[in-house]
This record gives sequence, structure tokens and C-alpha cells, in this order.
Amino acid sequence: MMAADRLRERTLSVTTLAAVEFHAPSLDDFFPESVLIHAGPFELDRLMLIRILMSVLVAAFFAIAMRSPRLIPRGVQNVAEIALDFVRVQIAEDVLGKEQGKRFLPVIATIFFVVIANNVSAIIPFLNISPNARIGMPLVLAALAYIVFNYVGIKKYGFFKYVKSSIVVPGVPTALHFLLIPIEFISTFVLRPFTLMVRLMANMLAGHILLVLFLGATNFFVLNGGFQALFGVASLAAAIAFTFFEILVIVLQAYVFSLLAAVYIDLALHAEDH
Repeated sequence: MMAADRLRERTLSVTTLAAVEFHAPSLDDFFPESVLIHAGPFELDRLMLIRILMSVLVAAFFAIAMRSPRLIPRGVQNVAEIALDFVRVQIAEDVLGKEQGKRFLPVIATIFFVVIANNVSAIIPFLNISPNARIGMPLVLAALAYIVFNYVGIKKYGFFKYVKSSIVVPGVPTALHFLLIPIEFISTFVLRPFTLMVRLMANMLAGHILLVLFLGATNFFVLNGGFQALFGVASLAAAIAFTFFEILVIVLQAYVFSLLAAVYIDLALHAEDH
């Protein structure tokens, strides 16, 4: 009787295994789409709440730092002014010059601090993810840069002259225009926002996945115990090291995004010199 029961259990196990299908993991496995706040068309998931939280924190930081500015800054005001001076000097004025750098500093600084704030949430405990690892936020920021640099060019030159100056390369044989005009059009009006968006998203997504894998491996090896715990220590050390590397990526991506936005604005301002 016991032998028959064991045979029946084995048969059921084989049948169950045969019925199981393998499904390749999707992005939803890394970023669950669970809705935390139900509000009709304005439902908020975890990533959207992090975006709102980090944006509020950035606004609150500068509001507190500049609520009663002093001629000789200190404390929080000093930190805020150092950060703003970095964006003003190293990005805006370095690319656009003093006059235009001052003019476009609000846009460039907004992009820089929004990107860096949303990036830094990737290494904050209990948040552990950057909203920039999903396409939504990079898309909005790239669209902002795209609208600004095209608006600047159109306002200065007019629509048709701006487009012509952006895509027609002067001083080349007429036959080459059939090749160069489509290339310049795609490069200027399609690839610029696309590369801004994808570069930011891809870097933060890759960092998030690697941290998940390192910490997941740590959990697996430590729970299994025995000699495998040594592998858990190694994977934990790798996760810690990669976290410091991720800090560098967080700052670098904010710098690159803001720098390229400034470069595109400068190119639009000088489209006639193309």
C-alpha cells in the first residue's frame, strides 16, 4: 500500500512538472506595477510616489536654503549655492557663455537637480530604485530639453530658416545634400531627444538590475548556509563596491544630461553657423 502511494505521488509530481511552463522574466518582475493609491485616472504606483517625493525634497531643500539668504552664506545656504554655482559655471556658462548661461540657468539647473534627485533614490534604503530606470521620467526631461532648444531656435530665426539652418550643411556639393539632409534631420530632431532619454534610462536600469542581482545572490548564499555563505560575503562586498560606483554614475548622468541640454540650446542659438 505504501509503495502504491509513493508511486502515485511520483506520478503526480511528474504530471505537475510537465504542466509547468517557463516564462522569461519581464520588466514587470523587476518593477511591479502595483497601484498604491487609487484615484481614477491619477492612480499612483511606487515609482510615481518616489518621483513626487524626490521632487518635493529638492524644492524644499532650495526653499529652506534660500528662505533668508545672507551675503556670506553658511550652512544649508552654502551647500545650495555651491551646487548652483557648479551648474552655472561648469555647465551653463561654460557652454553658453555668461549672458546666455544666466538666461537658461533655471532650465539647466532644474534638469540637473531633478535628474540627480531621482537617481539618488536608487541607493536610499526602502526606496532602492531610481524612477529614471523607467522610461517615463527620462521622456519628460528629454521632451523639456527638446522643446526648449527648438523654441529658442525658432524664436531667433523663424521656423523655416531654423529648420533649414539645422539640416542643410553649407559648402558641400549639391548631390551630397540628398544624403546629408535626411541624416542631419534625423540627428537633430529625432536622435537628440531619443539618446538623451535612452542613455539616462539604460544606465539607471542597468545599475538597478546589477544591485538586485548582487543582493539577491547574497540572500541566496547566506540562507543556504555552509560553505556557500562565503559566496554570500563575496557578493555582498561586490554589492557595496558597486553602490559606490553607482554614486559616481548618479552624478555623472545628471551632469551629462544637463551638459547635452546646454549644448543643444547653444547649437539652436547658432544654427546659422552650422
